[in-house]
Amino acid sequence: MSESEEKGAAAPPRPRFYGRRSGKALRRNALDLLGGLLPQLAIAVPGPELRIEPSALFASPPDQVWLEVGFGGGEHLADLAEANPRIGLIGCEVFRNGIASLLGHVQSRGLDNIRIFPDDVRQLLPALPDGSLGRVFVLFPDPWPKTRHAYRRFICPDNLDVLARVLMDGGELRVASDDPIYAAWAARHLAEHAGFEKVHATTRRESLPLDWPQTRYEQKCLAQRAPTFFLYRRRPRVV
Repeated sequence: MSESEEKGAAAPPRPRFYGRRSGKALRRNALDLLGGLLPQLAIAVPGPELRIEPSALFASPPDQVWLEVGFGGGEHLADLAEANPRIGLIGCEVFRNGIASLLGHVQSRGLDNIRIFPDDVRQLLPALPDGSLGRVFVLFPDPWPKTRHAYRRFICPDNLDVLARVLMDGGELRVASDDPIYAAWAARHLAEHAGFEKVHATTRRESLPLDWPQTRYEQKCLAQRAPTFFLYRRRPRVV
């Protein structure tokens, strides 16, 4: 037996992340939240053989678990958590300032149904069981508008395959973008994926479900152009 076999299979390569991980200097209260509250809520990066049961992350088993990819300042995730106390929310974000912002919401609102994965969501998704999530949100991701950067866009066939796996039958995938290039890209890849069926693809917010709160970024971009919202549902699996 080789030395590598004795030590077990090597961990898969860490996916390369292209966005920012930190911004302007944080104030003392934000640093205190990162040092004190975050360790209580953080999900550790799973090893190659580790499986994570999302409902087991919460003190009381939730009715469902929802996941937001790149929660920005955390206001959307916090609004969902406050409005749905029986739902467990997982927020994935690498941007340190955004994580501190969400922790501020958790503390000020007394939220106990949020857990945070402070790293690239692509490291978490493989560890989740099939059909373990009720909803996934990908709201205003980095559009990477240049053609040579298109491979960095989160909505792509490989990631949609993983999202289709972890979503339960009938589970929702909610996507939004204010970038016309990204919106067209997302529309094509969502329409082509056999695991999803379209419910909405619209620029009219009033046609969206009432439980789709605005993000801070959405409010800012409305002064320039209307975002495109996509609501897709996981098709029933063929047994």
